[in-house]
Amino acid sequence: MPAASAIKALVVDDQLTMRALIRSALQEIGIRDVADAGDGEEGIKALLGRPAHLVISDFNMPKMDGLGFLRAVRANEATKKSAFIMLTGRADKDLVQRAIQFGVNNYITKPFSPAQLRQKIEEVFGPLT
Repeated sequence: MPAASAIKALVVDDQLTMRALIRSALQEIGIRDVADAGDGEEGIKALLGRPAHLVISDFNMPKMDGLGFLRAVRANEATKKSAFIMLTGRADKDLVQRAIQFGVNNYITKPFSPAQLRQKIEEVFGPLT
C-alpha cells in the first residue's frame, strides 16, 4: 500500500487548464509532487530530468501524441518502469488496444472526477494511504 504523498507524478497535456485540473485532482488524492509538460516531447525531457512513478498523459497532443510518448517512455531504460495512465476524450477501442500493446497501465476518459482518477491509480499501485 503506497502512500499517495510518496508518489511523484508527471502530467502531460497540451491544454494548460487540463493540466491544472489533473494537478488539483492529484493533490486532492494526496499526491503532492506533480510536474507537468505541454506535449510528449517536453514530457520525455521532463521525465529524464526528474523521474516519476506515475505519468498521466493526454492522447491528442501536437508534436508527439500520447501513443508516441508512451512508446518513448517504454523504450528508455531510465523511464520504462513508470506507471502510465492514458487520458483521452474518446473511449476509442482501437486507441485503447494500441495503448495496451505499447504498455499502458491504465486509461481514463474525460471528463473524470478525482474519485475516478484515484480508482484508476489504485488499479495500478494498489490502495493508497
